[in-house]
Amino acid sequence: MKNKFFYIAASFVVVMLGACKKDLEVNPQNRITLDNYYKTQGDAFAALVAVYDRFGFQAGGLYDKSAIMSVAGDDQLAGGGGPTDINDLQVMQTYTLNANTGPQGYLWNRGYSGIYRANVLLSKIDGIAMDATLKARYIAETKAMRAAFYFDLVTFFKNVPIIEGTVDPKDLYNITQSPPAAVYAYIEKDLNEAITGLPATIPVASEGGRFTKGGAQALLGKVLLYEKKWQASADQFAIVNGSAPGVSASVYGYKLVANFADLWKPTNKFNSESIIEFVHSGNSNGNWNDAGASEGNLLSITTGPRGYSTILPSAPDYMSGYSFLVFTKEFFDFIHFDPRNAATVANLDSLKTNGIANYTAGYNNTGYFFGKYIGRVSNKAANTPELNFGVDEYEIRLADTYLMEAEALLNAGVAVGVGSRGYALLNAVRARVGLNPVAVTQANIEKERRLELAGEGQRFPDLVRWGKAASTLAFKGFVSGRHEVFPIPQAELNNTKIEQNKEWGGTK
Repeated sequence: MKNKFFYIAASFVVVMLGACKKDLEVNPQNRITLDNYYKTQGDAFAALVAVYDRFGFQAGGLYDKSAIMSVAGDDQLAGGGGPTDINDLQVMQTYTLNANTGPQGYLWNRGYSGIYRANVLLSKIDGIAMDATLKARYIAETKAMRAAFYFDLVTFFKNVPIIEGTVDPKDLYNITQSPPAAVYAYIEKDLNEAITGLPATIPVASEGGRFTKGGAQALLGKVLLYEKKWQASADQFAIVNGSAPGVSASVYGYKLVANFADLWKPTNKFNSESIIEFVHSGNSNGNWNDAGASEGNLLSITTGPRGYSTILPSAPDYMSGYSFLVFTKEFFDFIHFDPRNAATVANLDSLKTNGIANYTAGYNNTGYFFGKYIGRVSNKAANTPELNFGVDEYEIRLADTYLMEAEALLNAGVAVGVGSRGYALLNAVRARVGLNPVAVTQANIEKERRLELAGEGQRFPDLVRWGKAASTLAFKGFVSGRHEVFPIPQAELNNTKIEQNKEWGGTK
């Protein structure tokens, strides 16, 4: 059984004392304070669920981290109904964001709210009477998640504060940023400690989505890759990927799914390729009062074609959606004759031209829609169906770790010719879709990542770490020396000691 990354929508509420008379009239015996809540094993689990909740957190504005990364890259356009529809994505696409406008507030808040929840649990769990082995596991899971939050924050903002423990509200205004090297060291420490306390396997029927050793090691390998610690990165990935990549399962049971298209079937959750997975549910009661609180996958409706209708019985049963994250014509031409094309691109242009189905063109329309998570009538939920699709998202999957290990080995100076481990890793990904082997070069690895992981939130971070964002994204307005990082949200700068990054006019 495999490690998964579980998104649980938590009903975890801390009741805060208010100042109004109505609040003061509430029976104080019904109040639950922070100090008297963390008493039982059940309390510890609820707090753990609350930390997991932030991983799958989707903005009420109908986007998530993956959507931001997609429109920031060169392969997809924001789309939607017009140039201000989900404006955070529109300004990301055109690189007209600033400290007050853009999706960076979501990224910052997602990270630090998750870190806060993690820190509270870690500060309280020692005082909870519970099974020691289970307690060690909860601590390990929490540290792995905290590391993931910090990794996103340092990747996106570079200069960020390290917040340890719980901070008195009056001291929040005095927190300062740490250099990126210190943040990376903190992330490595959390992950190394987490790995020792995590289970090697889990029963996915009851625990699918929770961290195990494989997920933490894959994340550590990725962190080390971003730090250019090539051999150390490869060593972590080697454990995750196993001794015979593409041939037999690793020690954790990971193995490439035989059919690429099966990766995005709602019935294929927690498959052998999934390492870190955001879990979505079709049984959620999410509604338009707070769309971001839904457990459903919002990409399923935002990426669907507007005004979709079938003409012939052979037409796909797509749900009408909002036409976001459409692929560019250039990307369609790039993937057109690759075996992964059909599962990646929903070609509405072809369906309409051939009289099979019809749709209404949205903003930025190219006719090439993002097909991996697109909602289908056959998969729609009973409750507010547009918000409650149960298609999961991958944060890290095995093909990704194969390619990252191959890249780490190449850059470490290890032999990567025919018969080598690096050669086996790269070409296992290609063989899965029936492609012939190619040499292990940086160019071939980059090409394979673009084809294999299209729309999965990896393209923009890849371009930045390869130093190719400026040249590749100039057509969108990307400016070298500025847009490699996000501006720190203005709300975090006001009356605090946090400084704006120099890329955005600050001094940090």
